[in-house]
Amino acid sequence: MQCFRRQPKRSVSQENVLREQSRRVATLNGIRLGLKDDKDLKFLLKGSQLLKVKSGSWRKERFYKLQEDCKTIWQESKKMLRSPESQIFSIEDIRDVRSGHKTEGMEKYAKDVPEYRCFSIIFKDQRKNLDLIASSEDDANHWISGLGKIIAHSNSMNQKQKLQHWIHTCLRKADKNKDNKMSLKELKNFLKEVNIEVDDYHAKKIFQHCDKSKTEALEDDEIEEFYKILTERKEIDKIFQKYSDAEGFMSCQNLVRFLYETQQEEDAVVAAPALIQRYEPNERAKRGNAMTKDGFLMYLLSDDGNIFNSSHRKVYQDMTQPLSHYLVSSSHNTYLMEDQLTGPSSTEAYIRALTKGCRCVELDCWDGPNSEPIIYHGYTLTSKILFSDVIKAIKNYAFKTSPYPVIISLENHCSVDQQKVMAQHMTTILQDMLLVAPVDGNKSQFPSPEQLKGKILVKGKKLSRQEDPSGTNGNNNLEAEDVSDEDEAAEIEDESVKTEIQQKGKSDTLKLAKELSDTVVYCKSVHFNGFEDPSHPRAFYEMSSFTESKALKLAQESATSFIHHNIRHLSRIYPAGWRTDSSNYNPIDLWNVGCQIVALNFQTAGTEMDVYQGRFQDNGFSGYVLKPEFLRDERTKFNPKSITEGTWGKKKKLLLKIISGQQLPKVNKSKNSIVDPKVTVEIHGIQQDNNKKQTKVIENNGFNPKWDEEFTFDIEIPALALVRFVVEDFDMSTKNDFIGQYTLPFTSLKQGYRHIHLLTKNGDPYSSSTLFVYIDIQDCD
Repeated sequence: MQCFRRQPKRSVSQENVLREQSRRVATLNGIRLGLKDDKDLKFLLKGSQLLKVKSGSWRKERFYKLQEDCKTIWQESKKMLRSPESQIFSIEDIRDVRSGHKTEGMEKYAKDVPEYRCFSIIFKDQRKNLDLIASSEDDANHWISGLGKIIAHSNSMNQKQKLQHWIHTCLRKADKNKDNKMSLKELKNFLKEVNIEVDDYHAKKIFQHCDKSKTEALEDDEIEEFYKILTERKEIDKIFQKYSDAEGFMSCQNLVRFLYETQQEEDAVVAAPALIQRYEPNERAKRGNAMTKDGFLMYLLSDDGNIFNSSHRKVYQDMTQPLSHYLVSSSHNTYLMEDQLTGPSSTEAYIRALTKGCRCVELDCWDGPNSEPIIYHGYTLTSKILFSDVIKAIKNYAFKTSPYPVIISLENHCSVDQQKVMAQHMTTILQDMLLVAPVDGNKSQFPSPEQLKGKILVKGKKLSRQEDPSGTNGNNNLEAEDVSDEDEAAEIEDESVKTEIQQKGKSDTLKLAKELSDTVVYCKSVHFNGFEDPSHPRAFYEMSSFTESKALKLAQESATSFIHHNIRHLSRIYPAGWRTDSSNYNPIDLWNVGCQIVALNFQTAGTEMDVYQGRFQDNGFSGYVLKPEFLRDERTKFNPKSITEGTWGKKKKLLLKIISGQQLPKVNKSKNSIVDPKVTVEIHGIQQDNNKKQTKVIENNGFNPKWDEEFTFDIEIPALALVRFVVEDFDMSTKNDFIGQYTLPFTSLKQGYRHIHLLTKNGDPYSSSTLFVYIDIQDCD
């Protein structure tokens, strides 16, 4: 039988001291967040009972409390043998806090409770929503407002403040006996906590250097001294010294020189004084129009020192060109949260895709009970959701991230009666958002994203006698007609699905209701019968969907024809039927021939989704990226498979130095596990530009690894290239563990010394994990 050592019981006075220390720490962290004496914060620190809702029969009272670090929430659990870590979740993991019945769970299981007492916590990763009911409206408001303030203030902290907050939290965690002092043993535990392995000799050396009082414990100023040693950035000190004077100030003139010579900033004269005012913490330096080392570090860690061009965070491209001239962020089987065969369908999946900038969502529609159409992956065991609920979710979230048009891609398997219900739901729920007539009577080419702002378009089948998008040539008395059936679910390579299809019997045609046909204006689905004959051009609003294999075959064998087709028509690409695990294909080869709606499984993390999000963070994260001129020009001879001389832009040479890393997260949460990081730099573009190079492995240091390694890449077609930085924890015996990544278009790279703010597997930013690099881009001879 295993014995557990009993913790010695604390006296009342000890408990009071600890409680007071905890209160002081919480107050200090509240001040760091800019929430001193905030009523909501005080309420959260005290905690309250909340009802946790899981189902119609599971609704239980649990205690929730904000911890003193003001970064984590503790939740009571009645489960046996649950680890303390599993009872805590970080506020950094929260994507959104929604009041009322705004999740599927609340809609289904809490309708009997007034909305003002209900709220839900939505997490960034694939974790389930946390649906909660407060005992009063005031309590619910405290939680909603308090969490909202902490999230907003945490996001507005600069990198130095985030680092300070994190390190002090780790110091407190390492202080096991809570005496506000740090012994040598506690110091070694702290170093492991922040992901750095230091041998006993070096740990003792740092400890003795800081222990000025010779008391065998660090406290107050000694801990601050230790903090300074730990966070020293010698690589940045070296750059700063080159441009600063003997007193440690960089004059405005020298900052201009640095910005112009090293950072390749064209507006250096205007930028320098503004950067001093924005980032310099020392008032004396600021008054003298100069920068200290601290201000210089804050600039390099800021958005202005980011590798991604900050001017590309806004919409900067021409948005007045035809819709077919843009790449469109698009999702496949948007309703699915997991795999294609048995996973859950959810309106939450639509909300997540739309808030990630997705502009084309897919709805697979089938007859449901009570004359209400449902959405699910036909012939499979995926769960079912109401068509009307999805349309409501689209209405509420379509334009929260981007004002530009959303396309609803319908795969319709419904009877005529339920098609009429679909049309009615779209008309009554979406109202003015739904596009039901051509813009400005435009019948010869697509309107632009600018003209379609705030509009929702429907892609689907259209009755043949309503060919003209204006409806003027249509037979308005036509009630319904047979059209060809597009059934992507029938392509799934799974035996149970094939059996289901055989048993049900599948028709190649479908009767289409006029009411549903009327909702399709600019995106009429047609079968692809080859590239058009110039003497018999197809209507511009006719578009085809291609499986990835068919599209890649066309891109390989008829690239230039495909490019010409995509100048005037929209093309939608979707994953192959064998991807039942919701894996993704590489979108690059299809973008390279101008395909606009390259639909991926947004729920599946990986290289393909990283590249996808990297492409669409450009142009203000609007979900629309203008194709390069040579993919829009009707006289183009561009072929990505066979590059010849042409107006594709100048070839570039990318010189890149990976200098160091900062606060890389632990992959294995074990206390003694320290990462061994290595960095891989990948180029994704045309075939001859595709390349990857990697650094050496730094052993046992995820806190401040230093590489100082240089790489060179030749880029033939810069306009089509993306650069991906991947950090992994090297493992000799198994596959390397993913730590973080960042992907961006080559044309969005900033030059000089830059920080890369790493993203998690799911594409969310880490609070303080960065790479420090040097970038130089030159024209090739």
